[in-house]
Amino acid sequence: MGAFSKTGNPGIHFMTFIDIVLRRPSYGWQDKSGKLVKPSHRQIFSEFFKRLNVVSDKRNWLPFMSWLKVLCMVPFLGLFIGKFFTIPLLCAAFIYSMFIMGTHGTIWHHRYCTHGAYKFRNHFWRFVTQNLTISMIPEEIYVISHHVHHAKSDKPGDPYNAEGGFLYCFLADVNHQPIATDLSESQYGRVKSLMAHTGIKANTYEQYLTWGSYQHPARATLSWILNWGFWYGTFFLLGGHALACAMFGAAGFWAVGVRTFNYEGHAKGKEKQRVGVDYNHKDKSINQLWPGIVAGEWHNNHHLYPKSARSGFKPYQLDSAWYYIKLLSMVGAVSSYHDSKELFYKRYEKPHRLANEKMS
Repeated sequence: MGAFSKTGNPGIHFMTFIDIVLRRPSYGWQDKSGKLVKPSHRQIFSEFFKRLNVVSDKRNWLPFMSWLKVLCMVPFLGLFIGKFFTIPLLCAAFIYSMFIMGTHGTIWHHRYCTHGAYKFRNHFWRFVTQNLTISMIPEEIYVISHHVHHAKSDKPGDPYNAEGGFLYCFLADVNHQPIATDLSESQYGRVKSLMAHTGIKANTYEQYLTWGSYQHPARATLSWILNWGFWYGTFFLLGGHALACAMFGAAGFWAVGVRTFNYEGHAKGKEKQRVGVDYNHKDKSINQLWPGIVAGEWHNNHHLYPKSARSGFKPYQLDSAWYYIKLLSMVGAVSSYHDSKELFYKRYEKPHRLANEKMS
């Protein structure tokens, strides 16, 4: 990280940054005793609608845009169900929502934008990968908060701490994940350093103070229009308005469903880890079959090795995101990647297997 603090201890500065980089909810992260604040449903909804209010504070524009995208998908979904519905289109929508959108989220937002698990050869392949699907989740909201999630996993300050309950996680992109609006210039510089490799142009510090965000709303809106225009046109050429409405409705369905993942991926705040399946015991993350199959998201493995481009380590753990990254590497589009499979077997799977053999 480098020696940023006056004490010369980069860890102290980093944890201070992690503590303040996200916009603190009105109910706080923890109480005076250091325990997680578990807000009531009323408090959560109050915070949610307050932070969506762009009239009272234009710095709420990014979470507002995030949910506006979801609302814009409702007409497409309605047209698909009410006018264009067929079983083949339903199957196509299911595959697009569950497999394609899910895998892309893992490839782009998770393994690249947040953890830098691989590097692109050039900007062209980065742009292609970024826009492989209909754009729904703002990178800024995902990336910065996910760094905090790993630093404070299942502890107070974790923006989607499963112990806070379902709504605490489901509405976290508005209530807990946006960056703070009062960072110093040097602190905002740290945000820029965490986002620089994504290719998204940063606001100046003065623009950040005005808009409360890393990205400028004009650039975000233009990117949104171009992405949706391209994909609607592509789907229309392939299958008319019927296919386009099915795919856009599916994207909206995924955007809602993905907001439930961390609650499920951390066992709803309970102890559900299994011996021989979940090897990371520093938090409550678990490996789940469905997210693993459809999106390559073996969550306990990921918390064990967050910077690995592969999280499906065992033979049955399919990893579609890894297959895409590996394919790009084979054709020269990805210049390097981290793969922790060998380390996983050496440090965890093999010792566990040998211990079982001795006991039997």
